[in-house]
Amino acid sequence: MKFWEDKAFLKSMFAIALPIALQNLISTSVNMVDTLMIPSLGEASLAAVGLANQVFFFYALITFGINSGSSIFISQYWGKEDVINIRRILGIALFLSTTLGIIFTIIAFFFPEFLMRIFIDDSEVVIIGADYLKPVSLSYIVTAISFAYNIAFRSTGRPKIPMIASLISFITNTVFNYILIFGKLGFPALGVKGAAIGTIISRFAEFTFLLYTIYSTKGILAARVKDLFDWNKEFINRYIKTVSPVIFNEGLWALGHILYSVAYASIGKEATAAIQLTTTIQNIFFVLIRGLASACGVMIGNKIGAEEKEKAYDYAIKFIILSTIMGLFLGLIMALTPDLTLKLFKIEPELYEAAKRILIIMGLTFFIRTHNSTVIVGVLRGGGDTRFSLYIDTGAVWLVGVPLAFIGATLFKLPIHYLFLIVSFEEVVKFLVSLPRVLSKKWIKDLT
Repeated sequence: MKFWEDKAFLKSMFAIALPIALQNLISTSVNMVDTLMIPSLGEASLAAVGLANQVFFFYALITFGINSGSSIFISQYWGKEDVINIRRILGIALFLSTTLGIIFTIIAFFFPEFLMRIFIDDSEVVIIGADYLKPVSLSYIVTAISFAYNIAFRSTGRPKIPMIASLISFITNTVFNYILIFGKLGFPALGVKGAAIGTIISRFAEFTFLLYTIYSTKGILAARVKDLFDWNKEFINRYIKTVSPVIFNEGLWALGHILYSVAYASIGKEATAAIQLTTTIQNIFFVLIRGLASACGVMIGNKIGAEEKEKAYDYAIKFIILSTIMGLFLGLIMALTPDLTLKLFKIEPELYEAAKRILIIMGLTFFIRTHNSTVIVGVLRGGGDTRFSLYIDTGAVWLVGVPLAFIGATLFKLPIHYLFLIVSFEEVVKFLVSLPRVLSKKWIKDLT
């Protein structure tokens, strides 16, 4: 495979993957800033915000499912230069995302303590978490709209716009978090409420920038309301057939990972804080992989839309090799440098040791996660094989990960690092099942 001689592949990959990776880095850094600032408020605050964000995590992944599924169509239509149908798909994505945002906002705003008690039975953590969750829920709707436009930009070959939007969000969040959490520039010290307000302001800033950019430049996404809602029954049915497995995939996967959090929380708030901390660190290492996976989906979709199926398969293999090699390299760094990483955080010695052990395990298993991410999000979804990706992704979580999490936490009462290790076996199952599917080429489907 003349990997480095395929200049067209390399040019497209870097043009799409690098801005997406930078956007993911910036978006993840928003959480990193919160995680750096909040520990000074205490272990309970770190655990509370981490669990409250599980609600947003569940909501965001369903929204991502809607828009990730929509991007399959947008990428293929972009390969055919079909602007009319791109706008129709965007309209469906906006409608579904906004509706979901309204539902989650109502639930989180009016019942924050109920949601917190699903995760943990610690009154202090519940109260702090509710104080964060209630106000931050007011940003859910604009976040849903931003999701839709960000992914549409990526799928039509303009990933730099979402990157700039995320940078604006990051800067805004950092500044207002610092001011409002600690009470600077004459403002009162609001603690986790300040973090919530900072998040709200940053998400509205991102939303405003995206809308201004879209309609001031009058590009292909600057659709009229009429263009966005120009659907017929056949069009909607075709959309639902392809996208619904992705939505179910993300929703069920997210729900499974919420149950992981419940299992971790049953050990105690220290375990919850350790998982929150290490997951934030792992997400930093994952930004390049997410960039690759997203670029993979867009490029494969474009090639299938342009009726170049063999080229789509060639791209898939190249992306899988790249992501696995990068996973091995980044994983070794993560496993060998936990002390260096954790020195950034002001945490208690017990939490430090728990987080250190988890980071080592995360690092050693990282290449499997990067392989699976590229295959499921990039290859299978980009190729339109959404049902198979649903089966392997959710099947591994619910048939392997969730049972092992609760058996380990409740029956064997394992320490948090051992519990995380056995839960990670779900990734091994995904790896073993997904690779034969890729090699079979059965995932290549022209949906247009």
